[in-house]
Amino acid sequence: MLVDAPSLYFRAYFGIPESAAKTADGQPVNAVRGFLDMLANLVRTRRPGRMVCAMDHDWRPDWRVALLPSYKAHRVAPEGGEVVPDTLSPQVPMILEMLDALGVAVVGATGYEADDVLGTLSVTEPGPVEVVSGDRDLFQLIDDARRVRLLYVGRGVAKLEDCDDDAVRARYGVPANRYAEFAALRGDPSDGLPGVAGVGEKTAARLVDRYGDIAGILAALDDPAAGFAPGLRTRLDAARGYLAVAPRVVKVALDVPLPPLSTELPVSPADPRRLLDLADRWNLAGATRRLVDALAARTTAG
Repeated sequence: MLVDAPSLYFRAYFGIPESAAKTADGQPVNAVRGFLDMLANLVRTRRPGRMVCAMDHDWRPDWRVALLPSYKAHRVAPEGGEVVPDTLSPQVPMILEMLDALGVAVVGATGYEADDVLGTLSVTEPGPVEVVSGDRDLFQLIDDARRVRLLYVGRGVAKLEDCDDDAVRARYGVPANRYAEFAALRGDPSDGLPGVAGVGEKTAARLVDRYGDIAGILAALDDPAAGFAPGLRTRLDAARGYLAVAPRVVKVALDVPLPPLSTELPVSPADPRRLLDLADRWNLAGATRRLVDALAARTTAG
């Protein structure tokens, strides 16, 4: 199980009111509690034997910005860095401490996003692999032949969608390995991807189905007999510069240099005394117990 940790803890933060989860001195721990409960739910229902939580060591890599300056530009804080709620930032180190005490592997890489770490692990770890994220870009990692699936949590972990290639085709009309081209054409305002003006999901899917990828579309633009509607040809032609770089921005890196990892998910906490201390200090006894119980239950369930 490969977990997109930022995707989950952002959802936890906004899904649980701060008033519902605080330490004794009033510090919010809603993201930490929600994240632990999400992991407990995943462990209990999916029973993974191995787990890695991927982190953003660079949420907006320079190499992507160099290709497309608008990439995530709207999420840059005035003083630099990512816009993150003031009460969420202090909770991220707490999550990392809890994962360390539990014995769950955590990894990130300088110059890469969590998506890229997940992508690399999805092609280097032996299958079956389940990637957990609410990021639609990760549909591109699905590979039925290697038994790589996406557990899409856009509506929450309790309503996760277990997606294979057929699910992506049914949802978007393209195979998973063409999702990046489809997304580049359609655009994604949340990532600062403008897309091609006037090209929505249906048109993007038709273009990918007919021409295979962006390179095929650009090649067809130079063929007067390609059969584009005049308006669509004009719009695509105007977007040539964007289309030349967008797929490289959207495509997840699969070759990130990562340190050796011990991915085995423990049956019991790696450091139970420290975990108990952290849970007591941050008023997280219930969420911690639920996750510890879920880990232990993997050996007795079924």
